[in-house]
Amino acid sequence: MVSRTARADTYPTRPVHVLVGYAAGGVNDIIARLTGEWLSLRLSQPFIIEDRPGAGSNVATEAVVRSSPDGYTLLQASSSNGFNASLYDNLKFDFIRDIAPVASTVRTFNVMLVTPSFPARSVPEFIAYAKANPGKINMGSAGPGSSPHLAGELFKAMTGVDLVTVHFRGDGPAIPELIAGRIQVMFGSVVTWIEQIKSGQVRALAVTSTTRAAIMPDVPSVGDFVPGYEATGWQGIGAPSQTPTEIIEKLNKEINAGLVDPSLKTRFAELGVEPFANSPIEFRAFIVDYIAKWAKVIRSANIKAE
Repeated sequence: MVSRTARADTYPTRPVHVLVGYAAGGVNDIIARLTGEWLSLRLSQPFIIEDRPGAGSNVATEAVVRSSPDGYTLLQASSSNGFNASLYDNLKFDFIRDIAPVASTVRTFNVMLVTPSFPARSVPEFIAYAKANPGKINMGSAGPGSSPHLAGELFKAMTGVDLVTVHFRGDGPAIPELIAGRIQVMFGSVVTWIEQIKSGQVRALAVTSTTRAAIMPDVPSVGDFVPGYEATGWQGIGAPSQTPTEIIEKLNKEINAGLVDPSLKTRFAELGVEPFANSPIEFRAFIVDYIAKWAKVIRSANIKAE
C-alpha cells in the first residue's frame, strides 16, 4: 500500500511516451500534442508524442498493450479503436480487456456535405431526391470503416436511401472530388473540411452530433430530421490494463483540469472539437456502449477493413 501510494505521488519521474496510431498533422496527432503539452506543464516531465501509423491505429494500440504497465507508455485512443473491435477478425488484443481507459479528452463530429451544384439544400430535400434517384448518388468515404464511411452507412440504414459508396484514402483525397461533383455527398470530418465550408466550395447540410455545433451554429443536426441519428467520435488516453489505479486517477485528474482551462478550451474550439470529461469508470462504460452501437452498423453493412 505504501509503495503504490509513493509511486503515484512521485509519478512521473521520467518522460512519458504517448503513442498515436496516425500520421503527424492529423486531428489525433494534434489533440495528443495539446494534451501532452498540458500534462508536461502540470506534471513537470515531458510527454513525448510518437506517431506510429498503421492498420487503422492497431499498430500503436498493440505496442501499448505489450508495454510495461507503469504509466510511461500511453495510447492516444479514439473512435477507431471502437470501430476496429468489429472491423478486424484477428486482432492480437482485446481493446476493452487490454487497455485501461484513463481519460476522455474531446468529442468530434462530422458534417453532411454536398457538392455546390447538388439540387437539395436540406436533409429532407436530400432524402427525397435520393429516394427518387436510387443508386445514382455517389457518397465519398475516407476508407472502409472510417468515421465518414460509418456515419454515411448509419444515415443510409436509418433513411432507406440507396447511395453508392466511393472509398478514398482519407478525407483529403475526397476534397477535390466533392468540389468537382464527381462524388455528390460525404459525411466528412469538420476538422478537415471547415475551410472548404467557409469558402463555399462545398455546402454543409447538417452536422452529425445531436445538437448544433458551436463552430457552425447555423447548420442543423441530422437528428433534427432523422430522429435518433447520432454519429460522433471521441478521443482520449488509454494505458496498459495493469497500470496502477493511482496513476490512472492522477492522469485523469490533471487531464480533466485541462478540459476546463480557458486556453485549452479555446484551442479545441478552433479545431471544431469539444471537451469531453469523464472518470475512468465512466469512460470505460462509454467505450463499451460505443463499440456495441457501431458493431451493429458494421455487421449489417458487412464492412471489412482493407
